[in-house]
Amino acid sequence: MKHSLYGCLLAVLCLCAFVVPQAKRKLLADKAISTVSYSAKHPLHEWGGVSHAVNAAATYNEDTKQVESVAVSIKVSSFDSGNSNRDSHAMEVLDGLKYPNVTFVSSDIKPAPDGTLTATGNLTFHGVTKPVTLQATRKDTGGKMTLTGEFPVSMTTYNIERPSFLGMKTEDMMTLKFIAVFAL
Repeated sequence: MKHSLYGCLLAVLCLCAFVVPQAKRKLLADKAISTVSYSAKHPLHEWGGVSHAVNAAATYNEDTKQVESVAVSIKVSSFDSGNSNRDSHAMEVLDGLKYPNVTFVSSDIKPAPDGTLTATGNLTFHGVTKPVTLQATRKDTGGKMTLTGEFPVSMTTYNIERPSFLGMKTEDMMTLKFIAVFAL
C-alpha cells in the first residue's frame, strides 16, 4: 500500500512536470536609464531628440532565458531636442495632442545565437499602424538585460507632413534608436 501511494504520487508529479506552464514574468524597463531617440536630416542641418520617459514591458521566460514579447509606449511630448521651439513645432507636425503616443507591440521575437533578436510587430505613429521588423542586440550584465537597436521610419508612410525650413523639406526617413534596460 505504501509503495502504491508513493508510485501514484511520483506519477502525478511527473505528469505535472509536462502540464505546468513555463515560468514567465513581466519585466519593466528602468526609466532612469532607458531611452528612445530620433534623428532627422534637413539639407542644411541634422538634429535629434531623446525621450527618457520610456514605458516598456517584456515577457521573459525564466526557463528558456528568452524574451517572448515586448510592448513600448513613448509620449510624443517627452522628446527633447534641446530646442524648445523645435519641440513645439514637432508637436504641431506630429499632431501630438491628437496622437500623443508612439507605440510598438511585438507579435513575434526570434533570438539568434549571437545575442541579436528579431522582433516583428506593429508600430503605431501619428495614428497609423504598420507592421515592422526590427533588430535588437541583447547584453546581460550585472543582473540587467539591455536591448539596443535602431530602425528607419518613413514620415510619409505614417502620414506625417515633412517639416520644411527655408523652402526645403526634411528627408523622409528618420532613425529611431532605443536602449531598454530591464532588471533580470
